[in-house]
Amino acid sequence: MNESSAEARPEPSPAPGREAAPGRIVLLTTSHRVAPGLLSWPAWQALRAADTVLCADGTHPQLPYLREAGIAVTQASPTARELVDACAGGRTVVVVATGEGEPELTDGLARLAGSGRVAMPELELLPASYDLPGARLLDLVQVMDRIRAECPWSSRQTHEGLAKYGIEEAYELVEAIEAGDRVELREELGDVLLQVVFHSRIAEEDPDAPFSIDDVAGGIVAKLIRRHPHIFGDERAETPEDVRAQWLRVKADEKRRTSVTEGVPLGQPGLALAAKLASRVRTAGLEVPLPRGEGIGYELLALAVGAEADGVDPEAALRAAARVYRDAIKAGEAARAAGDAEEDEG
Repeated sequence: MNESSAEARPEPSPAPGREAAPGRIVLLTTSHRVAPGLLSWPAWQALRAADTVLCADGTHPQLPYLREAGIAVTQASPTARELVDACAGGRTVVVVATGEGEPELTDGLARLAGSGRVAMPELELLPASYDLPGARLLDLVQVMDRIRAECPWSSRQTHEGLAKYGIEEAYELVEAIEAGDRVELREELGDVLLQVVFHSRIAEEDPDAPFSIDDVAGGIVAKLIRRHPHIFGDERAETPEDVRAQWLRVKADEKRRTSVTEGVPLGQPGLALAAKLASRVRTAGLEVPLPRGEGIGYELLALAVGAEADGVDPEAALRAAARVYRDAIKAGEAARAAGDAEEDEG
């Protein structure tokens, strides 16, 4: 058994022929994503009731808070058998798990229990702190901080240099959605999220107008609350149409725009741009005739506006048709290759 002092040694096993109460082992797990010291009430109860509290990691972030609360913690790394022996006489031993857990210890306890030759104490896994939904985002922020500081490529990137990747990742996300590929969807969502975190990290370094990922998150939270007064306020919305109208009304009050075309990015694909403009016109209740002109551009404009009026996304429809065309091309290539092979054999 590895220990920092003589006092760290667990209690010896009972004398031969003497039956001891089995005792209790509590494996206390904590999350590094929660501030140290914020433990559950059952965890504090177990710690205060314990006869012995052990922790293998002398730098464990919980230790200062446990000691401040009057919990005596011994730095020790007992074997499974030593831990069982420490429970002799009905004693309770709490093990404060390290960040990696205690796989060797738990595996050893499982082997002892399976042997049938050892009177096992009661075993309990007690989560002392839990990850809240979204907690892994903290890991992403920390990893991005380190990459930005240490990676020769990432440390030199700018908003402008990364812009093209944002477009690419958005398209790959749409492709995964339209393909119905759940594995790809999960990965592409991560890639899009990376762009958000990366740009936010770069923004922290701006000398004139810096902002952080917390500012970005805080801004969208505030926006969602403002634009959902039927949830966070006193207004009512019974249908999706009610919600949309409410959203647009609140948005109009926020933006104070003078034209329905404001905020429509002109750099987006042409069909999507035409459909977005048509949607703004229809939502505003305007009667705007399509411009007259010759050429494929005006024909495509009319098709896109007509598709939007019918509730069809013209970009998605064209992509679907293009995929069918792609498959036809592959089939044609395969047929030609098969024909060439037959000629070679002949």
